[in-house]
Amino acid sequence: MTTAPSTTKDEAPQSASPASPGTGAPLRSLVLRLHFYAGVFVAPFLLVAAVTGFLYAASFQAEKIVYAHETTVPVGDRKLPISEQVAAAREAHPDGSVSAVRPSPEDDATTRVLLSGVKGVDADHTLAVFVDPYTGKVRGALEQYGATGALPLRTWIDEFHRDLHLGETGRHYSEFAASWLWVIAGGGLVLWFARRRALRTVRGTSGRRRTLGLHGTVGVWAAAGFFFLSATGLTWSAYAGANIDELRTSLGQATPSVSAAAGGDHGGHGASASAGKADHGVGLDKVLAAARAKGLGDPVEIVPPADASSAYVVKQVQRSWPEKQDSVAVDPATGEVTDVLRFADYPLLAKMTRWGIDLHTGVLFGLANQIALMLLALALILLIVWGYRMWWQRGRGSSFGRPVPRGAWQQVPPHILVPLLAATAVLGYFVPLFGIPLAAFLTVDIVLGEIAYRRGRRTYGGGTAAREKAAK
Repeated sequence: MTTAPSTTKDEAPQSASPASPGTGAPLRSLVLRLHFYAGVFVAPFLLVAAVTGFLYAASFQAEKIVYAHETTVPVGDRKLPISEQVAAAREAHPDGSVSAVRPSPEDDATTRVLLSGVKGVDADHTLAVFVDPYTGKVRGALEQYGATGALPLRTWIDEFHRDLHLGETGRHYSEFAASWLWVIAGGGLVLWFARRRALRTVRGTSGRRRTLGLHGTVGVWAAAGFFFLSATGLTWSAYAGANIDELRTSLGQATPSVSAAAGGDHGGHGASASAGKADHGVGLDKVLAAARAKGLGDPVEIVPPADASSAYVVKQVQRSWPEKQDSVAVDPATGEVTDVLRFADYPLLAKMTRWGIDLHTGVLFGLANQIALMLLALALILLIVWGYRMWWQRGRGSSFGRPVPRGAWQQVPPHILVPLLAATAVLGYFVPLFGIPLAAFLTVDIVLGEIAYRRGRRTYGGGTAAREKAAK
């Protein structure tokens, strides 16, 4: 339901259907016009998001194949202490400083030693050094991005999906697409269920009616997924995401973090320890043992102290179901646990945000999650193609059809139009890349309508004929 079906001769009777209430026809025309124009202008952005999203969902499995040498090892008899594995990584890569260590989470998995400040590595990324936990042999080093441990292939696709490799400016495209996806999907649902049941049949039809049936049927089945992708995509967008974070904070639903102060007082922890020494104080092995004693099972990440007054932070990093997100702070001088934060104690909205993002990115339910995302992306691509095809078929195969006539909003009763405009204004404030484009479209549409009206007055001498001409 991405590009809207515009009105045709075979649709005209629907607006005047006896089953429609008095305000039904104007509202349907208004939704149709919004669905059509939003689809036409937003569809190219959605197409890019769908294609790159499809590739991203597939990249999880591709990553396992491409980087199998770095990420997997033959199973040995006994794993070396973490401190020895880190020492082996530092001997092979002495540049930068240790920002985190991810001990081998499975018998056939390597340990990752993450280095920041390495020359030639993006400031937002780390250099992951892969160490055989049984022999201490370094099997390779790759750039890593994000908490999910994305390696170069997945990182490249992820950044293309998120910002087209244009940085903060490019993020506007994905937020714009997410801001409008739910609007287009919702409009399509309204139009679909407003039709007579006879027009919902695909079998036995042809031409534009068949395309419309396919477009509507697939759109209805995929609509819930589109609403979900839109909502979760906005949670970490630039503008709407900031508003959502502010709202969550005001409600006391912000995501908490474990205190990293060595003495138990609240304080922050940085990306690396002094002079890049990860094995500070009691050492990594005792720190990991203290975290294990508090129930932190694999996979975990150990973050060294930021300075002399900070603690080690050990946190679980499993984002597949069931989530493992517990974390503890360990005093480097004594090896005592100074703070514990359980995922079970997170506020409800913080949990829902975590689950929503992980489901959106394809990690919550593993392969099944990734296949579902690929199917949604494929559905969106097909809907866009069918939407443009319907527009072309409306022009009888020689050109794109005429757009939906303007002026439908003037026929909506004030008691419905005023609350609708108020709700739209509030929503547009909190979701700027929905509100600003909508305001711009309405402004242009009003100006074009006025120009058409004035031309009609000059051509037809005013009156009803001029108004009908301007409305088209």
